Amino acid sequence: MSLNNSSNAFLDSGPGNTNRFQVNVISESHESSAAVNSNADPPHYEETSFGDESQNRFRISFRPGNQECYDNFLQNGEMAKTDASFHAYDSHTNTYYLQTFGHNTVDAVPKIEYYRNTGSISGPKVNRPSLLEIHEQLAKNVAVAPGSADVVANGDGMPGDERSENKEEEDQTGGVKFGWVKGVLVRCMLNIWGVMLFIRLSWIVGEAGIGLGVIIIGLSVVVTTLTGISMSAICTNGVVRGGGAYYLISRSLGPEFGGSIGLIFAFANAVAVAMYVVGFAETVVDLLKESDSMMVDPTNDIRIIGSITVVILLGISVAGMEWEAKAQVILLVILLIAIANFFIGTVIPSNSEKKSRGFFNYQASIFAENFGPSFTKGEGFFSVFAIFFPAATGILAGANISGDLEDPQDAIPKGTMLAIFITTVAYIGVAICVGACVVRDATGSMNDTIISGMNCNGSAACGLGYDFSRCRHEPCQYGLMNNFQVMSMVSGFGPLITAGIFSATLSSALASLVSAPKVFQALCKDNIYKALQFFAKGYGKNNEPLRGYFLTFVIAMAFILIAELNTIAPIISNFFLASYALINFSCFHASYAKSPGWRPAYGIYNMWVSLFGAILCCAVMFVINWWAAVITYVIEFFLYIYVTYKKPDVNWGSSTQALSYMSALDNALELTTVEDHVKNFRPQCIVLTGGPMSRPALLDITHAFTKNSGLCICCEVFVGPRKLCVKEMNSGMAKKQAWLIKNKIKAFYAAVAADCFRDGVRSLLQASGLGRMKPNTLVIGYKKNWRKAPLTEIENYVGIIHDAFDFEIGVVIVRISQGFDISHVLQVQDELEKLEQERLALEATIKDNECEEGSGGIRGLFKKAGKLNITKTTPKKDSSINTIQSMHVGEFNQKLVEASTQFKKKQGKGTIDVWWLFDDGGLTLLIPYILTLRKKWKDCKLRIYVGGKINRIEEEKIAMASLLSKFRIKFADIHIIGDINIKPNKESWKVFEEMIEPYRLHESCKDLTTAEKLKRETPWKITDAELEAVKEKSYRQVRLNELLQEHSRAANLIVLSLPVARKGSISDWLYMAWLEILTKNLPPVLLVRGNHKNVLTFYS
Repeated sequence: MSLNNSSNAFLDSGPGNTNRFQVNVISESHESSAAVNSNADPPHYEETSFGDESQNRFRISFRPGNQECYDNFLQNGEMAKTDASFHAYDSHTNTYYLQTFGHNTVDAVPKIEYYRNTGSISGPKVNRPSLLEIHEQLAKNVAVAPGSADVVANGDGMPGDERSENKEEEDQTGGVKFGWVKGVLVRCMLNIWGVMLFIRLSWIVGEAGIGLGVIIIGLSVVVTTLTGISMSAICTNGVVRGGGAYYLISRSLGPEFGGSIGLIFAFANAVAVAMYVVGFAETVVDLLKESDSMMVDPTNDIRIIGSITVVILLGISVAGMEWEAKAQVILLVILLIAIANFFIGTVIPSNSEKKSRGFFNYQASIFAENFGPSFTKGEGFFSVFAIFFPAATGILAGANISGDLEDPQDAIPKGTMLAIFITTVAYIGVAICVGACVVRDATGSMNDTIISGMNCNGSAACGLGYDFSRCRHEPCQYGLMNNFQVMSMVSGFGPLITAGIFSATLSSALASLVSAPKVFQALCKDNIYKALQFFAKGYGKNNEPLRGYFLTFVIAMAFILIAELNTIAPIISNFFLASYALINFSCFHASYAKSPGWRPAYGIYNMWVSLFGAILCCAVMFVINWWAAVITYVIEFFLYIYVTYKKPDVNWGSSTQALSYMSALDNALELTTVEDHVKNFRPQCIVLTGGPMSRPALLDITHAFTKNSGLCICCEVFVGPRKLCVKEMNSGMAKKQAWLIKNKIKAFYAAVAADCFRDGVRSLLQASGLGRMKPNTLVIGYKKNWRKAPLTEIENYVGIIHDAFDFEIGVVIVRISQGFDISHVLQVQDELEKLEQERLALEATIKDNECEEGSGGIRGLFKKAGKLNITKTTPKKDSSINTIQSMHVGEFNQKLVEASTQFKKKQGKGTIDVWWLFDDGGLTLLIPYILTLRKKWKDCKLRIYVGGKINRIEEEKIAMASLLSKFRIKFADIHIIGDINIKPNKESWKVFEEMIEPYRLHESCKDLTTAEKLKRETPWKITDAELEAVKEKSYRQVRLNELLQEHSRAANLIVLSLPVARKGSISDWLYMAWLEILTKNLPPVLLVRGNHKNVLTFYS
């Protein structure tokens, strides 16, 4: 169908149809005949057999209704107009439908750019349209521009989108990237095939025999295979960056484990360079001895040759990864030729000289004799295993350059596992072959042949015509047990084995020289150890860690000059094993944490097998060298403690975090099965702080009695239109929780949006908490400005107290003389910081452009800052409060700021006066007791004040002392107040009357009609009848203030029973007057009222 025909079909259709659009599924054969259904026909769907090219064919055409319907469809945020909007489209014949889905809607289709990390090297993150953008109603005056939906839907044209997709390639793919063969397989094979293959494997077969020798190889391979499987699972669970084993462990277990193992792993690789180079130098020195060409002496010759060698290796490494990779390939070829040379030599008929040295080609008798163990004095299975195991390591050589691999997720598992298999086959093959060809002891003398008629001792060599029986009584130089150069003797061409030894040592040294800086650079980039940030810088296309190369060179050179590595070698092996153990444990831990983010593509793993691998690695560490294992654990432990203490600012979604969640969830669920008991009561508080930084003193005093013992939730209510409030609330939640963490306050932050303050608090009281961890106490600051506040604020304030009591939640009202709210000071601070930034920007502009006009701008800026009457010193990084204290914002604000920090300071010797006037279940007594357990309040003694009768003061004092003793609450003194109920003095009562005067109705002074009218118009006012009904209670509040002034004026803190206002009997303004007169002109006061359920008990 052509576009014109389709358009005509749309325009000519009758007006009676009101459907917005229809979908016709068509086939290739029906294309010419397909047409828009008539008005009378229902929507029609054909089921046809489609060819490969016509799968999922469809046509969309708009039904001819009114134009408004079509316009609405275009403007409702679901579709944007295009040039071809008025046509029916065939999904194959028109290019519009090749891009329709995802381009006709603001909603975004899945794209990889949306999932990139913000801080990754791939550049700025591209953000998908937010939920608000696709959910909120469109503004009436905003039209969707043609084609604009295409832009928004897929991020096309967004700033940074193109860069986000290609920056990584620009930064990295311009350099050399290796596939799995060259990048992983070659490196792992070279690192696993070390010098042990050529000079120690024959001795291991001689000691342990072929059978136990294969078992030793197999046990070593089990450790490396399990580690390889765990590593494969981890590296296929997301994109792998540079850093190798450090990256895998840190992103799995977190910075504490990663930071500790990363440092010692990088150091181990650096020292391993020295080990391999010294091994190479020792071989060269042996050759020099044979040719009598020594330069100085063996030790200094090793130093000279080693120093020259490491300089050459450094040059190859610094030249770039491409040159290093070429060198590795050449060394692998030499190594393979050397191994092949050995196997070829085993089938070349042995001459008399080789026979005298114990080589007889393949002989069944030799195989049988060598199959069992024959340990010499001081050797055993585990000692031989400890010597061989380092030969099986090296499996991390490919992973260590993960940042230089084209596809680490594919290359590391494939290359590592194949390298383990190939090298294992080679080790077992060499062990069996050498065990079947060479006897354990040989003299090397061709005169030890057996003459006809001589007695034979029954050994395999005796059966082959040689008598080596004197080796039982005196040391011999040849045979598996005595000669480390057996492979060179057996091979077809001996110098090739020497070349293989050179290749093995140099390739391992080169791999370690590359691995150490790469791992160290990744560690430094993460800024876990801030002092090492200097080494994070990279150079060139491949981001080469040149600084790390030279540091590794210095470390390697230092150990080469020592020229004695027998002591440090076991520690290095244990460092590598510790890495293996943590890789296995990382896999287990990630699986055990059951995080949905743990989805490795490599499915051949099991969490319990990984745990077994970790335990096995730890066991092998002690088998190899127990004191080296202890040193390794001690170093790792101290590094772990250091990183934990420093708390690096990283978030990698580690399994440690996942397990913390699982543990918290399990414990919360377990807690639901535990019945409440008075002995386990602890204050769990909702604190109405607003933003936690706005009322720090209120939060500090609450944190003092909830820290490490109870729940503390800082709550904020956003009042206003829901749309605006939700946006403001969501934008600040993470920042405010971060403030709590930064200031080491163990509390949560929660916020709600509501039409009024009371509704928000009511929601918090009902819905906050989880299971048994639900708030039981409401903590609020005293409303100091109540006399100037609007009526609704007072109603809300008193109303939330009533609501708390309705929900059976205790209430604590905290009052300090200066008040709590410092939000306006924070605003001044923010303004000052902005001014400072502007000033610095202007200074930079003047410096760069040498502009004279800028000076006036700066003077204007300082003038603006001067109007604020603020001078600012350099802020301390650790505390925003300290920054505020350095600001001069007038005498009042300065006192307010000082008061806001009073509970952060250590309270000196003094008292906490507890006026336990009414029994509320014990909360009024429990809170001050908990305070005295805190470090800042431990020097304060409890003084208990209770009401009583004047003629029974001593008896009631003894009774209260007995009760407190049963509660096991230490106290300094008990005071029985017997004159609480007497009238206050006239001056004090006059102050109270003046306080409530603006809020009184005075209906008794007016006629009945006027009085009733006033009651209807101002129902919130205090009536004469109400005042008379509660006159005794009012007397009590005024009298209590007099007593508080008399007894507790010098106390550090006063804890006082909160009076309860009966609903419908006490007006809001009268209640506020009670609170005001009760706490007026006093030290900090806590007005406490529990829910009248026991929180103290003397039963065990």
